[in-house]
Amino acid sequence: MLFEFDKTPNENIYKLLVSTVVPRPIAWVTTQDIDGSVNAAPFSFFNAVSGNPPVVAIGIGGRGPGDVKDTGGNIRRTGEFVVNLVNNALAEQMNITAIDFDKQVNELAEAGLHTAASSRVKPPRIAESPVSFECERLVIVEVGVDRAVVLGKVVAIHVADEYVLDKDRCYIDTPKLDLVGRMHGRGWYARTTDRFDMPRIDVADWPLRAKAAE
Repeated sequence: MLFEFDKTPNENIYKLLVSTVVPRPIAWVTTQDIDGSVNAAPFSFFNAVSGNPPVVAIGIGGRGPGDVKDTGGNIRRTGEFVVNLVNNALAEQMNITAIDFDKQVNELAEAGLHTAASSRVKPPRIAESPVSFECERLVIVEVGVDRAVVLGKVVAIHVADEYVLDKDRCYIDTPKLDLVGRMHGRGWYARTTDRFDMPRIDVADWPLRAKAAE
């Protein structure tokens, strides 16, 4: 079945994308406005896109033309944000922060969560999150009247001690993080407990492996 996007309504394009680009990691973003108010919201159009320099990308949608939600506005005004990751134990609390609260409502308080000071940026991180990336805005790319892609340089990472296997070699116990990802529809998520190991093939080994497969 071919779906040509110039002939497909925007709401259906969105359905096709979120139903097929799965699972998507969740950026649980905390920002702080110039008045000191803190906002927290999850976004699943998110990933790391560069290792050197370390860069993450977040797609932020809005409620209407010219609106990229409180998160986008805060990043525009301050240039700083924190991406917190979501594990299985925090999934329901993350979902609470996705409620479309008024700006004056503290989403973290509503979810029973706490903040911890960041080291390089002003916005706090979510204390309960297993991993937090402190970020400085690189650029905001406007991709629609109510859509923007934020590229942020990661300047520091917090990983809870219980998930660090070797600090000096930066070995992290990834399975123990028990992170969740976003799936399709309005409420489907995936756990990262079903894994398999498939080492990358060295080019020098390929001729023998290819011959053996004949």
